[in-house]
Amino acid sequence: MLIDSSGLSKVKDSVKEKIFFGHEPSAELIAILSVYFVQGILGLARLAVSFFLKDELLLSPAEVSAMLGVVAIPWMIKPLFGFMSDGLPIFGYRRRPYLILSGILGAIAWVSMATIVHSSWAATMAIALSSLAIAVSDVIVDSLVVERARVESQADAGSLQSLCWGATAFGGLVTAYFSGMLLEHFTTRTIFLITATFPLIVSGVAWLIAESPVNKDTNDTNNANSLSIKHQLTQLRQAVSQKTIWLPAAFVFILQATPTAESAFFYFSTNELHFEPEFLGRVRLVTSLASLCGIWIFQRFLKSVPFRVIFGWSTVISAVLGMTMLLLVTHTNRTLGIDDRWFSLGDSLILTVMGQIAYMPVLVLAARLCPPGVEATLFALLMSVFNLAGMVSYEVGAIIMHWLGITESNFDSLWILVIITNLSTLLPLAFLQWLPKDDTQTEALPTHSEPFIQNLILQEQESQVVE
Repeated sequence: MLIDSSGLSKVKDSVKEKIFFGHEPSAELIAILSVYFVQGILGLARLAVSFFLKDELLLSPAEVSAMLGVVAIPWMIKPLFGFMSDGLPIFGYRRRPYLILSGILGAIAWVSMATIVHSSWAATMAIALSSLAIAVSDVIVDSLVVERARVESQADAGSLQSLCWGATAFGGLVTAYFSGMLLEHFTTRTIFLITATFPLIVSGVAWLIAESPVNKDTNDTNNANSLSIKHQLTQLRQAVSQKTIWLPAAFVFILQATPTAESAFFYFSTNELHFEPEFLGRVRLVTSLASLCGIWIFQRFLKSVPFRVIFGWSTVISAVLGMTMLLLVTHTNRTLGIDDRWFSLGDSLILTVMGQIAYMPVLVLAARLCPPGVEATLFALLMSVFNLAGMVSYEVGAIIMHWLGITESNFDSLWILVIITNLSTLLPLAFLQWLPKDDTQTEALPTHSEPFIQNLILQEQESQVVE
């Protein structure tokens, strides 16, 4: 029995160390990871949405790209949701009720897609509502994560963020292949109906979040909220006035705002290369595996590498590798004896790994910049810069597609779009100096600055970790 108990203890310790990166697998941590997992598993409907917009609503690549930018608006106003969560508790609770509400809204959105959506405007509203639901739940779990990430040791820097994004990638991995396979047997609306059940998981696990009422005296609730909101605004003003915060945020915006050709490539893959939904599901499976691989590489080898080094090399490598898409769009790969499917799989694998490696430091940096009391608000503010840039990327991409005359059947100018999108990704290299150096931060701070900013600089001096 003693041997069995000792063996069981070793297994538990191994699971804790290898799977949970050293974090105790408490009920609350499982709940947090479940929310991230649901964000990934919602990818089940991603291909269904693309085919629904293309085949049933008959939208062009430029129209789809423009729509994707619009439905991303909830992710740009994430600070509002964080502000509400931090300063406007529901029945005295700041996190749990918002998670429950987000799950309900998500279910309503997907049920609507499965039943009453028959126009592009209705689809935009329903997808935007789903985006809103995910954004709200993301803000809440992000706030829970940064509360814990702030007290991580330097040796464990970024491990909780890696764990959470690993849960999202794993959720995407679970549904990646099925997202295409199911389209071979079911209609898009049936898949939407199946997807509607997943947000309800968020509402269910919300009850596992350990949370005490903010203020049990209901008579003082309004006054307490008013003081809390003023305190948040003061902290936010002091935080965003620091160059150590807004310069990296500006760099991230430039990095993400470069135009994308995603919508055009979907139409090219299905209408020109005739990739079936089942194969596109395989591509998603590969990219989900690649995301996990990128997270593991960052966690294992790169979490102590300076921010400038990671972004500099990942940007150059991604741009060079992205140019290989010229071989596919010009069908040169066929001349070289490389099948379209194999070429597409390999390219997606490598580019996804590089993208995930480049994105992980952004999460760690944003988490460490958050002061106590406004975790959700400031983290959402920083990440909304990334999301706003994503909308700009889609909209600029849509404009370029329109200018080049790229439609659902005309891809003659797609090679020009490939060149433009890849060369534009090199633009952020001119602003690498906006990122923190790997050496000591010497910039003086005002005496009224919040301690969290001073602690951030001390942490950078001691560990030379650029999150």
